[in-house]
Amino acid sequence: MDEFLQEPISIPSSTSGKTEPRGLRDRLHRFAEAAADYGTLLRRQGARVYHRVCSRRAGQQPVGRLTFLAAAALVGVVGVTAILYTPSYVVTVDGTQVGTVKSREVFERAESRVASRASAILGYAYPLDCDAHYTFTFTKRDSLTSAANLDAWLFSQVNDVTKCYTLTVNGKLIGAAPDRETLSEVLSTISAPYVTANTISVSFDKNVHITYEYVPSDTLEDTTQIKTLLTANTNGQTTYEVKKGDTFMALAFDNDMTMAEMEDLNPGVDVNKLYIGQILNIKRVVPFLSVKTMDAVTYHQAIEPSVQEVSDSSMYEGESKVLDSGTYGDSLVSANVTYINGVEEGRDVLSTNVLSQPSDKVVAVGTKVRPSWLPNGYFIWPVYGHITSSFGYRYIFGSYSFHSGIDIAAPYATAIRAADGGTVIFTGYKGSYGNLVIIDHGNGKQTYYGHCSSFLVSKGDKVCQGQSIARVGSTGRSTGNHCHFEVRINGTQVNPMSYLN
Repeated sequence: MDEFLQEPISIPSSTSGKTEPRGLRDRLHRFAEAAADYGTLLRRQGARVYHRVCSRRAGQQPVGRLTFLAAAALVGVVGVTAILYTPSYVVTVDGTQVGTVKSREVFERAESRVASRASAILGYAYPLDCDAHYTFTFTKRDSLTSAANLDAWLFSQVNDVTKCYTLTVNGKLIGAAPDRETLSEVLSTISAPYVTANTISVSFDKNVHITYEYVPSDTLEDTTQIKTLLTANTNGQTTYEVKKGDTFMALAFDNDMTMAEMEDLNPGVDVNKLYIGQILNIKRVVPFLSVKTMDAVTYHQAIEPSVQEVSDSSMYEGESKVLDSGTYGDSLVSANVTYINGVEEGRDVLSTNVLSQPSDKVVAVGTKVRPSWLPNGYFIWPVYGHITSSFGYRYIFGSYSFHSGIDIAAPYATAIRAADGGTVIFTGYKGSYGNLVIIDHGNGKQTYYGHCSSFLVSKGDKVCQGQSIARVGSTGRSTGNHCHFEVRINGTQVNPMSYLN
């Protein structure tokens, strides 16, 4: 019986349906559906009929058992057939039997799905036009071809796509390989340089996925090129805290930046006046895919001693002297340290075990009232104006010569102020300086104020920071009214621009 039912009824058809006798096909289809419905009905009614017949013929000649059994057998066959089998179509494409479907629409929907997905993968419309032929038959219900198998066969006919393992970063397709291990090895070679014996986790700064899916057939499969794409440098940005001795130009050059690039990243910053602790933006080169690691570390950390201050009336306010430097303590710290490409990004301290306590540092602080003429330790501008000549070699008066200070242009008789507090050690005329004032600020620091038109202090005077000491002029070797300002440290002429606030 099974062999009979599975043998296709020879009613070939094409996708267009022009050659198929649709009237006959439709009648057969309706008959099959009706047979299924009647089969179910007859099974339910069979037993009822037998009992009713028997009850009505009570006392009469009984119904022939063979007749009844034949009728019951026919009902059973129809019922079983309706339960196990269903009307269907065998789908054939170019002579290849693709599968068996319940209706034409099942295969047509599969064609539409695959065409749509192939178009999305390739980035352009990809028509999938199969010359399908359908042959009507009855098939066991559990033998129908699944949608997944239909899709897989149809995709196998699309030569421009292939199914393989793919590597994506933040949803962007990077490359593909026939097996997962090949792509995993590429990622391992990128992360390996940052893994140590203390590393407890390794990840990436972007979403990285390896999946098995359809991609264009020309997707990159060269692992060397895939690694090159993942490690290619891109421009990022980070911050830097200015330290003593830093200059804007040096920071730009140290970070492979031009002055223009550095200025673009730091609008509003005066490139000539940086201060310690100032935060600047600088360019940072980072790879396309960065490696994030976490290390579990244990290390010793010094504990700074507390400072105990004691008053000392022999010293001025603001002055101090260490009487006892104390001792540092020691602690054992356990922490998880996070790195990006080997550079520390964060530290999570898990525990701290104190091994030894520190002893206090004792500092004497001055309480004597501070005279106004005592130096503050930094220099202010003696006059404000345009710098007409900088520190260093220059061409002037027909030859090159070394200029030991800076020239600040200002109107005649403008007051010149002391750059810091100290003692006047010279006032008078001195060669090319013309009228000159020299102030000693202690600790080997002296300042010179040249080309003055007149003096407002005398040798031996104590002057405070900002006090007027002379007036601008053009005495000595000068081409116009200005103040020649010079700074000497232990007798050596240095660039005043490095010391002025």
